[in-house]
Amino acid sequence: MSFKDEVVIVTGSGINPKAFEKFHKIGMGAVIANMFYQEGAKVAILDINEEFGNETLRHFGMDPQRILVHKCNVADEDDVKASVQAVLDRWGTVDHLVNTAGWGGPQKRTEDYTTEAFKRVYDINALGTYMMMEHVLPVMQKNKKGSIVNFGSVSGMFGYSLEIGYGSSKWAIIGMSKNAAVENGKNGVRVNSISPGWVDTPMFASILNGYKEDGIGHDGWDNVTVGPMGRIAEPEEIGNVVLFLCSDKASYINGANILVDGGMTAGN
Repeated sequence: MSFKDEVVIVTGSGINPKAFEKFHKIGMGAVIANMFYQEGAKVAILDINEEFGNETLRHFGMDPQRILVHKCNVADEDDVKASVQAVLDRWGTVDHLVNTAGWGGPQKRTEDYTTEAFKRVYDINALGTYMMMEHVLPVMQKNKKGSIVNFGSVSGMFGYSLEIGYGSSKWAIIGMSKNAAVENGKNGVRVNSISPGWVDTPMFASILNGYKEDGIGHDGWDNVTVGPMGRIAEPEEIGNVVLFLCSDKASYINGANILVDGGMTAGN
């Protein structure tokens, strides 16, 4: 799949050096940004910490001519507006938007979750995804082409303990994706979501730590359901589906939520 000279925005695509040093893992956003870059795209790396974005550029040895690093807190509309405008000022258009920015929130029972934490999860995951679509869609509509891939989760499709905030926010994202897909079907703009299961990223490692702190988990993966394949996904395996959904090979896929969990939920 070639994305030569196409403009791609990937939110949450920075690399936190401390997390990398601690877990020796890279987040999904950074991996996906690099996958588009390897296919010839011009990539806007958006992250709440600009230095994290620059770390992605350095880590993968990217050519700065095809990379735009911009600070963006997706929960802040001024940041979102400024980031989209920076992409337009640099390259004049947006062909693809991939919303990977997200926060897992605390791993707590519903009655132990706090309103503050719940709001923050929604601000980043749901509101952040919405505002990115809000400000990118007019560009795509004007061009009569474009693709958006939002990130749901198996937690947004099935009930999971200790994920009242995260899981319900992902349900919201799946629903928003379908709404936007219906509205834009005749505009040449496609909107889909992807719902991974467990993925080997710093977020996964952090969630395991959260389980341990609550006394329900321990070292290793045997305190989570990995499904019939007996392992969790590599970020590149999720990225392959994202690139497919953005490609012309997926030209008739619109409003879909693609479940990529290795069969973990096949029995549900």
